[in-house]
Amino acid sequence: MNTRTLTLIASLIGLGIIISFASSSPLQSAGTTAPQGRVEPPAAAPTTIDAGEWRRVVRVVDGDTIVVGMNGNNVTVRLIGLDTPETVDPRKPVQCFGKEASDEAGKLFGVGYARLETDPPQGTYDKYGRLLAYVYIPLNSVQEGLLVNKYLISEGYGHEYTYNLPYKYQAEFKAAEKEARENKKGLWADDACPS
Repeated sequence: MNTRTLTLIASLIGLGIIISFASSSPLQSAGTTAPQGRVEPPAAAPTTIDAGEWRRVVRVVDGDTIVVGMNGNNVTVRLIGLDTPETVDPRKPVQCFGKEASDEAGKLFGVGYARLETDPPQGTYDKYGRLLAYVYIPLNSVQEGLLVNKYLISEGYGHEYTYNLPYKYQAEFKAAEKEARENKKGLWADDACPS
């Protein structure tokens, strides 16, 4: 076997250990109330998230929304600070570069696991009952993983999105969008979305 194959095998074994350890510790539960203007979480949804746990990705809804398994339930997660072109909103047609953003999210989350980080000032759930989170996927060279929200912005699959209040990584995400625009990446390319 070559070095690359051995590295891949070692990484998969390491991820397996992390996953088995993470799945053995239950979520903590604590009563919280939803911030004004937000809905209460679905009855089966967790009220606290352990940011160190890796969760199974059940499916990708579109470029900025996924479904993860948590405590035996499927929970829809909306990525904080990112807005990608629409592909599944029944009120809107598929938007330019929406398919590409969804496809890229599918590739990224194809690793099967993600780690979530909430941001208290943003609230836990949005008005549609989706968990709001920064989402990381395993990445060998970075211990905490790849921050997907920022990556999709930096590669031009979506843009920085501030819903109401500033959020933890807002400055980084805005800088990532600025760089993607300047370098004409993804949806910012001259020929990406012909008029």
